[in-house]
Amino acid sequence: MKLSKTRIMTESAILLAIATVLSIIVLLSLPYGGSVTLASMVPIMIISYRHGLKIGLLSSFVFAVIQQLLGLKTLSYVTTWQSILAVILLDYIIAYLVIGLAGIFRKTIKNQAMSLVFGGLFVCVLRYICHVISGATVWAGISIPTLGATIYSLSYNATYMIPETIVSLVVAYFLGSSLDFNREMPITLKKDKDRKINVFSIIAGLIAAAAVVVDAILIFANLQDPETGEFYIQGLSNANWPLIGIITGGALIVSAVLFIIGKKVCKKD
Repeated sequence: MKLSKTRIMTESAILLAIATVLSIIVLLSLPYGGSVTLASMVPIMIISYRHGLKIGLLSSFVFAVIQQLLGLKTLSYVTTWQSILAVILLDYIIAYLVIGLAGIFRKTIKNQAMSLVFGGLFVCVLRYICHVISGATVWAGISIPTLGATIYSLSYNATYMIPETIVSLVVAYFLGSSLDFNREMPITLKKDKDRKINVFSIIAGLIAAAAVVVDAILIFANLQDPETGEFYIQGLSNANWPLIGIITGGALIVSAVLFIIGKKVCKKD
């Protein structure tokens, strides 16, 4: 696939705009920072996969700057120039810049969907590490208790990064298994008779992703000290685990049934 620079720039700009819009659609927002978006990282991941790491990193850098501009209010909670610089770098520039590495497995993993999934998982882990470092250093004593800051940061940032990762990987997998991103103009990978299974699979994936987000909300509702508002890991014992179990189990069962139905429908055709 060989595209002109103008075509690559135009396509990247469109995907970057889509990523920005998706980042504004927040499924779960945490009062002390962090949120679950509608798979806002996926368009940048696609840029990296289609056009390589150089274009991917350039696009992710622009995305990082945009996210910083949208999150300028965050800087008002820190005072020194060192802490401001650390927040800009760790919570925004580096944290979002790494998304441009999502295409790193394109040549080593031939299956497009799995290449996107493993690339997405790789960059999500890198982003999580950036937020954890920021939480354990800059935010310790502000939104995270100084005592045991690393443990708190690990658990706090996992609260939104785990569902954010799952939503992103689910969307990346189904886009990667449905469209051929190696073509000049992405086209469907499967024939018409196979498309029904994709519909069932997409619905199943969305149900699973929705269950994860709902579970995260139910859990996080108990992770704040009712008096101080600080992150309160002991609150896990107060979470409605039976309800969380029902939601998780129900989602798994429904998703499994949809996958089975999809396969049977495909075989009949």
